[in-house]
Amino acid sequence: MTKTYRITHRTTYSYSDQVSASYGRGYLQPRPTPWQRVLEHAVVIDPAAGDMSTSVDAYGNTDTFFHVTTGHTELVVTSLSLVEVDAQGAPPEITEMPWELARPGEDQPEGSEWAEAVEFVLPSPLIDVVEGSREYALKSFTPDRPLVEAIFDLTHRIYTEYIYQFGSTTISTRIPDLLEKKTGVCQDFAHLAVSCLRSIGLAGRYVSGYLATTPPPGKERMIGADATHAWAAVWLPGGYWLAFDPTNDQFADERYTTVAWGRDYADVPPLKGVIFTDAKKSRMKVSVDVAPV
Repeated sequence: MTKTYRITHRTTYSYSDQVSASYGRGYLQPRPTPWQRVLEHAVVIDPAAGDMSTSVDAYGNTDTFFHVTTGHTELVVTSLSLVEVDAQGAPPEITEMPWELARPGEDQPEGSEWAEAVEFVLPSPLIDVVEGSREYALKSFTPDRPLVEAIFDLTHRIYTEYIYQFGSTTISTRIPDLLEKKTGVCQDFAHLAVSCLRSIGLAGRYVSGYLATTPPPGKERMIGADATHAWAAVWLPGGYWLAFDPTNDQFADERYTTVAWGRDYADVPPLKGVIFTDAKKSRMKVSVDVAPV
C-alpha cells in the first residue's frame, strides 16, 4: 500500500527580549529511500534568513543550516513536505532466519554490505550498551529464534512494560535510568531498543520522522495534533533494515515518514542552534500536521 502525505512541521521560538542573531541547524527534510519519494520540500524562516544552505551528512541525511541576522523576539521555522510512502519490509527468508545469523561480522558473505552496519553495533554518545540491556534483550532473543519473532517480542515487551510519560526524561537520559524507571517517550524507547540490539551483537539504528495518526471513530482529524516521532531499525544481511516502533507496538509501515537516521538522537535532532540575546526567558512550541493527500 502507498500513502501520500503533506507534512507541515512548525517550530516557534519566543523570547522575553530582543535576539540579535540566530544560528540554526536541523534535520527537517524527509530522505529519499527505496520505499519513500520526496515530491516537494521547502523550509521557510521568519524573519527571513540572511544565509541558508543544505548539506548531506555521513549517513546520507540532509541537514539544513540558517543564520538570521534581523532582530526578533519570535522565530518561526516551518518545514513543508509532500512525500509518497510505501509499506516497508524485507524478504521473508531473511526475516525468518535465526537472529544470530543477522549479526554483522567477518562471517558475512562477500559483498554483503556488513561493513556499513558494524558502526551501529557499537555504543554511541546517548546509547550505552550495558549488561542490563543484554539481560532484557535475551528474554526475547532466545537461541535460534527467528529474527522477526524476536524483534516483535522485544517491541511488545517495551510497549507493555514501559509507561509513556511526557516530561519524565530529558534528551540526556541514559539507558540505566530507563531500565530502572521504566518511563519515557518515543526517543527513549527507541534508544532502549537499539541498546538491546547492540548488546547482543546486532546492528541497530535510531530513526526520526513522522507518524500519521488516525482520529478516533466519529472524530475529525485535528490539524497540527501530530508530532515528530522516533523508532528503531535492525540490520539484516543483504543491506536491509527492518524498522519497528516500540512506542506503538508495531513494525513501521506506510504511515511512517522517514526524515533521518543515525546512531542516536544526537546525530539527527530536528533543530538545534545558538542565539545572541539578553533574554532571560524563552519558550518553544512545536506543531506537526501529517495530512493524507
